[in-house]
Amino acid sequence: MTGRGRRAVLPPADHRTEPLLAPDGLVVTVVNNAGYTKAFDFAELPVPEPMQGSLATVFAARAPGWTSHATAQGYWIALNAFARFVAELDQPPEDLGDLTTAQLKRWRARHIATNTGKSVLRQIRPLLTADPRLASGPVAEELARRIPSPRPVEKSYDKQERERVVLAAQRQFRSALLRIRENTRLLESWRAGELVEGSREWRIGRILDHLARTGEVPTTITSGGHHCVKNRVLLGGSGAESTWGRLFLSRSELTALAVLLTDRFGWNLSVYDCLPAPTRAPSVGETASVTYQLQIEKRRKGRGHWFSTENITDSGADSAGRLITQALEATAHGRALAARLDPGIRLLMVARMHYPTRRHQHTERPRPVGPLAFGVGHGDAQWWAQRHGLGGAPFRRTRRTTVTREGRPLQHSPGTHQSVYMLPDEQVQRASQSVFEAGASEALAQARAVVFAGHVVGAPDPAHQQTVTGDCADETSSPWPGPEGGCTADFLLCLACPNARVHPGHHPRLAHLHQVLQSLRSPLPDGAWQQRWGEHALRLDDLRDKVGPTAWTAALARVDDADRTLIHLLVKGELTP
Repeated sequence: MTGRGRRAVLPPADHRTEPLLAPDGLVVTVVNNAGYTKAFDFAELPVPEPMQGSLATVFAARAPGWTSHATAQGYWIALNAFARFVAELDQPPEDLGDLTTAQLKRWRARHIATNTGKSVLRQIRPLLTADPRLASGPVAEELARRIPSPRPVEKSYDKQERERVVLAAQRQFRSALLRIRENTRLLESWRAGELVEGSREWRIGRILDHLARTGEVPTTITSGGHHCVKNRVLLGGSGAESTWGRLFLSRSELTALAVLLTDRFGWNLSVYDCLPAPTRAPSVGETASVTYQLQIEKRRKGRGHWFSTENITDSGADSAGRLITQALEATAHGRALAARLDPGIRLLMVARMHYPTRRHQHTERPRPVGPLAFGVGHGDAQWWAQRHGLGGAPFRRTRRTTVTREGRPLQHSPGTHQSVYMLPDEQVQRASQSVFEAGASEALAQARAVVFAGHVVGAPDPAHQQTVTGDCADETSSPWPGPEGGCTADFLLCLACPNARVHPGHHPRLAHLHQVLQSLRSPLPDGAWQQRWGEHALRLDDLRDKVGPTAWTAALARVDDADRTLIHLLVKGELTP
């Protein structure tokens, strides 16, 4: 079965796949998912011919696993960098088997310091280890060395930057939507026969009908062979917005829509090339809203996880689904024309090309159908950002902004969400600073609450009042005063009072108390022990550290029956202040 749930069709019985490696052993042809081919000529690499052939062999062995020319091109660029490195060596090796550990150490040192260099190392390593001569020995050990993961360098937009990007996209797409909506009403009135025949609106409606069916307004051919728009005065000009733009989005306007979708849903740029038009999900008894079902394709998640379904509801102007409704409205004529020209096409992101006769250069994206193009490419994103005065294509940073704003994984694993998106992001770090400060303050307060708050002294003071666990220097200034004065604290809380004084005469009793509390851990549930004795045990741990482990251990040898009796009564709760 295919990933979409349809039964796969078997190839003819006499079907044979063409070998990727040419007979001369130097040209590798890679076929992508769209059926396009791309040839890579290894004779262009500045290395000896034996090494050219070996690199072509390992490249061809890995190529069947690639479904995109972009992947193959990335490996090809890395191979060019490796070939230039080999050519610059004092004694360049003739073939891969002649590479030395020292040469590979130099190759690693040249690239390990940058993110781009780490990516090159990661691409070259599997190619080299595929050669049997490099599969074992010191060279293989050098190739097997760990390559650190690249550090994320992109950051999310701050509030003002995001508003600038989103506002630019909203203005452009909103203008296009209103233009298409107005002309659609005029076309529907013309088709319904509601316009006065011969009127200006009727004549424009007839042109719009021709435009909807063909993707072109009526034109004439000049003596020089150029196409000239008819009715320029009636249409208000011969520019795109006055002619085919009345019913179709331009590539730039489609890019603006994609920016808004990324800001809302956090989708990757690659999603838009293969995003089917959403369908309405069934709803019971719901009339005020509509729920759309979208199928999202993301091949980087691995086979078996390429497709996911998202349900998005349009319940009002501020709901996430309203943008889907507007996208369907803005692309309606483009999708209808595409379905007539090629019934198998049902993609959402469709635009009218400015130059339909120009040769299609994008081998990774859907082929154009008539004057229509599908999806949004990196070139579209770069051109759109340049037009609006933005510093680079907005999609990656917009996606990062959406992910950090939502605070949950979007089309990626929880580990990637935390390590790649949340933790390295400067906006998240700044927003989390107050949380960290509050947590640190709370931890400090808790730590202070479980330390011995009194003083360790060398001898008793006759002016101090004796208690079970220490001496009290001033009962009138207790942190736990009673309604009629004095102190109402439990004897165990005396160790948390700054008025407590502990001298060597108390050490045996306190060491025995510490020992008794620890002995209660095994018979009691952990939660019950922590709730009743946890803080007191930690306070005794702190006191032991202040007294010193040697003196504390020695004090256990001096425990007498009076100490044991008092501690027994104290633990049972039979001693009251």
